[in-house]
Amino acid sequence: METKTKPNVVITGVSTGIGFDAARYLIGRGFRVFGSVRTQADSDRVAAALGSHFTPLVFDVTDEAAIGAAAQHVQDTVGEQGLRALVNNAGISGAGPLMHVPLAEVRRIFDVNVFGLLAVTQAFLPLLGARRNCPYPPGRIVNISSISGGLVFPFIGAYGASKHAVEALTDGLRRELSIYKIGVIAIEPGNIRTPIWEKSASIDRRYTETDYAPILAKLPLIMAEMVRKGDPVERVSVAVHKAIAAARPKTRYPLTWLWR
Repeated sequence: METKTKPNVVITGVSTGIGFDAARYLIGRGFRVFGSVRTQADSDRVAAALGSHFTPLVFDVTDEAAIGAAAQHVQDTVGEQGLRALVNNAGISGAGPLMHVPLAEVRRIFDVNVFGLLAVTQAFLPLLGARRNCPYPPGRIVNISSISGGLVFPFIGAYGASKHAVEALTDGLRRELSIYKIGVIAIEPGNIRTPIWEKSASIDRRYTETDYAPILAKLPLIMAEMVRKGDPVERVSVAVHKAIAAARPKTRYPLTWLWR
């Protein structure tokens, strides 16, 4: 299939982990992927790894001007073919007892995981068919949520709150965008083996003078065990592909032993 006839997908946060693997998986199944990264170095590295059917977009999901420029670039590239899907994957984690976690950190989590998701969605909705007399079929929005969007464990309350908000946005968008027949789906991973775990393993050092210190000191071992038992990242990629390609996708794809 020629590049110009390939269905187009935008994925945010493709530098590593779920986003990178989802891009790889979709390209291997005949899609053309536009993927966001935050630095030119990541752009060059990911483009080299994913090949000619991948186009990097350099923007941060908290930068509305950069998001708008990226959406215009995609519009100029795909023309009247539009987008088959937008995969909102970009996100950050954060851990710590809610009694002590700095509010600036909580705001940053929400800026990326919630407000950034909505900003990207608003910018790309016209390319998904959210306009009158659109010349191509409506696309889909796939939001990477989490098991924490429904069940929050200790010390990830701020992250879980942001994923609760993602679930709410997903439900609201699904109903509102039904007038355009745009599907909106949530993917809800549990333990997935990605670098996000490594970024959360040292939180105990910030709270060594609090009453939670004895518990948090055990966290690295707990996380190491969770990584050992975690699912391969491709499990999420398979669900993303189903959400995009299925004739009648589910509204949610929970990917955890709780629903197996």
